[in-house]
Amino acid sequence: MIKKAVFYTFILFAVMLTSCSKYQKLLKSTDNDLKYETAMDFYEKKDYNRALELFDLLQASFRGTGRGEEISYHMAYSYYYLKDYTVASFYFKRHAQTYPNSARAEECMFMNAYCYYLDSPKPSLDQSNTYLAIKELQTFMDSYPKSERIAECNNLIDNLREKLELKDFNIAILYYRMNDYEAAITSFQNLMKNYPDTDRSEEILYNMAVAYYEYAEKSIAGKQRERYELSLESYNNLRFQYPESSYLKSLESIQARTRNKLANQN
Repeated sequence: MIKKAVFYTFILFAVMLTSCSKYQKLLKSTDNDLKYETAMDFYEKKDYNRALELFDLLQASFRGTGRGEEISYHMAYSYYYLKDYTVASFYFKRHAQTYPNSARAEECMFMNAYCYYLDSPKPSLDQSNTYLAIKELQTFMDSYPKSERIAECNNLIDNLREKLELKDFNIAILYYRMNDYEAAITSFQNLMKNYPDTDRSEEILYNMAVAYYEYAEKSIAGKQRERYELSLESYNNLRFQYPESSYLKSLESIQARTRNKLANQN
């Protein structure tokens, strides 16, 4: 059994060496037709790295031909399947711009934007790519307003905006927990302004009521009244919009103290 295993291993190794040798010869060959057919075969077999190596060699030779378009298209998808979305987006966009009348132009412009979407990082990281993804998706929708992909683009943008909202919300909460109430209040206000349909408005209004109260407590006498009143305003907005909110009970003591302080200032 051991001898058989060694024998088969040797045979496999020999086949691999032969295959590698043939491939190296092909790379140095001037037979572009064979290179093209082999590259497409590698692509079909999902050997994208070797397919790309050949496609890269063939780009200049077939530029402006039908095969040149095929090479451009399959290069973009090769990078996509290798999950190199930054490079893939470049090739998808280049394909659409180089072949604007192609039946694949719309698909490639969408895939360009979708690669930006896939490259969008988790909320705790820098969101530059998220903003770029939204921009590219919007550009696609402006360019192809009747596309069947419009609904999908809107869903993708909603997902990206949710990520941006979560990042901004987490920043506001961080300021709040650090007792930097002025920064927290500003951040919560911007959240309500930038995301008017947020599902977090109940929690935001609660945090603003507390933050304004704590901010007033730490303020000089001349600034306290305004900030106590804003705490009451946030509480009243919460009570109006969410009359059954569980936050209302936890705010009762703060609001009672706030009213007393305001009464004493009269």
